[in-house]
Amino acid sequence: MIRIGHGYDVHAVVAGHGVRLGGVDIECDLALQAHSDGDVVLHALCDALLGAAAKGDIGRHFPDDDPAWLDADSRDLLAQVMTWLVAEGWRVVNCDITLVAEQPRLGPHVGAMAAVLAECMDLPREAVNIKATTHEGIGAIGRGEGIAAHAVCLLEGGR
Repeated sequence: MIRIGHGYDVHAVVAGHGVRLGGVDIECDLALQAHSDGDVVLHALCDALLGAAAKGDIGRHFPDDDPAWLDADSRDLLAQVMTWLVAEGWRVVNCDITLVAEQPRLGPHVGAMAAVLAECMDLPREAVNIKATTHEGIGAIGRGEGIAAHAVCLLEGGR
């Protein structure tokens, strides 16, 4: 069996001392407003994986009103999602992620993000692709008010 999943996440940008995206800490004068670490890359990826396996979404499994997930490292959320998928016989084939942000400049960091995600999912590095783009000044993200990510993944196996 083959399944495709899509995920999307967005968080507001506030003044701060850095953001974590794709499990990589990026120094800048911004932060992401969130209950957990606000890692939109990992949140979108978890949603894509859960969606492909027909297991709902990240909010169902890790609700933002649950104190257990306050300031959670989103790599831990991905680890839990992977545990569930493997237990049900799923194998991740590949993932493709698009980050959308005006600031900070993300291009220099996408390789490190892809390496972190590949390691977290026990995949070859070439099975994870991350792209960064801007919103060309259009809308809230274009005005620098938020950072968003889209993720698509392919699963095979299942029971």
